[in-house]
Amino acid sequence: MSVKAPVDDTAFDRVFKALSASTRREILDLLKNGPRTTGDLCAQFPALDRCTVMQHLGVLHRAGLVIAQRKGRERWNHLDVLPIKLIHDRWISDYARSAVDLLASLKTDLETTST
Repeated sequence: MSVKAPVDDTAFDRVFKALSASTRREILDLLKNGPRTTGDLCAQFPALDRCTVMQHLGVLHRAGLVIAQRKGRERWNHLDVLPIKLIHDRWISDYARSAVDLLASLKTDLETTST
């Protein structure tokens, strides 16, 4: 059994809160393809005013999912996937390993019975 580093549950709480809103997940989906300016992100949500989009970006920033970089008059938003990877490593990877082991066992059983 491996020894894991202490966990900051407050940071995980911020990430889960950030991911709980569909608009914020849509913003992250847009950022998967590369950095975007705040103005460009606002244009992707015509039903929302700029202030609301900025509030969503603030939640994502506090969760560590978005890194903002100023370049002149523009604010470029970059996706930071590390918090999502940490969630994967803490919870999902162990379950995925079990599922892969189960599928491998099923494959072996099927191959054995078919011969």
